[in-house]
Amino acid sequence: MPTPATPQPGAPVDPYRAYHFKLLINGITNGHFTEVSGLEMTIGRLSYREAGNDRVRSVPGQVDYAPVTLHFGLTPSRELWDWVHGAATGTVSRRNVSVVLLDAAGTAEVLRWNLINAWPMRWRGAHLHTLSQEIAIVALTLAYEGLELEDGSAAASTTA
Repeated sequence: MPTPATPQPGAPVDPYRAYHFKLLINGITNGHFTEVSGLEMTIGRLSYREAGNDRVRSVPGQVDYAPVTLHFGLTPSRELWDWVHGAATGTVSRRNVSVVLLDAAGTAEVLRWNLINAWPMRWRGAHLHTLSQEIAIVALTLAYEGLELEDGSAAASTTA
């Protein structure tokens, strides 16, 4: 895979498109997802006052990873339902989940967010309505223990 050219200082760089992505669960492409929301990390702040000084300093505290919600079209596949149902009945199966952003053509990987030790914490069924002609969309919310970011060339070399 050719290495992308490094942009020159001051040269405009087109942002990535948000609509070309796929989801991998334990390295396997899983389903057709319409939306991924909630990729978020918050680093807490701890304040302290130095002895003999009136200055308050701050240091980084605990990292909190917001739950990620996946929206996907309802299909006959039971794989995700079985994962959720297992967690609901006390058999939590932690899996590594990757959200893979693709280039504008939708063919090459450009970025990958890895959710480490993810497990389902919420499932929401499709909104059903007799007069609607929309696709039945289900939502699955995942909790996870860590978040990593890889560029497309690094992620492609580890999966090849």
